[in-house]
Amino acid sequence: MLGRFFAAFKRRQYRGGRPGRWARIENRLSAIVFAAGVMPERAATLDVRGRKSGRLISFPIAIADHEGERYLVAMLGERTNWVLNVRAGDGRAVLRHGRREEVRLIEEPAARRAAILQRFLQVAPGARPHFPIDRNAASTEFERIADRYPVFRIAHA
Repeated sequence: MLGRFFAAFKRRQYRGGRPGRWARIENRLSAIVFAAGVMPERAATLDVRGRKSGRLISFPIAIADHEGERYLVAMLGERTNWVLNVRAGDGRAVLRHGRREEVRLIEEPAARRAAILQRFLQVAPGARPHFPIDRNAASTEFERIADRYPVFRIAHA
């Protein structure tokens, strides 16, 4: 019961694929905490240049590990601001988790995303309400939705 309430609340915070007021506040606080390195190793802050403003914009993010690589997944899909900014900035970004790491984000083709998406849902419980399938779904279900969720491999700049 509580799990369903939490999932509905999280989905409502991002109605229309954009964060509402409470989600923006929560994201700002999370970005500060994640950047300081206080939270788990999988939590970080992603800094990218705004594609329109040119300003540095920070987003809290969960990092998924898979086959020795690290990945970022856009839980809200293609229209996520950080995805649009990363694409416009040729993948240049900074990850912060207690230290600053300049990175290049390389987008994975949809055909390679399924296993990474599955791993992401295992390590990022806050993202689960935004996916139409359960984290324990069959790999074929992840293949079916892979083209809707951009995945970026983290490489050193």
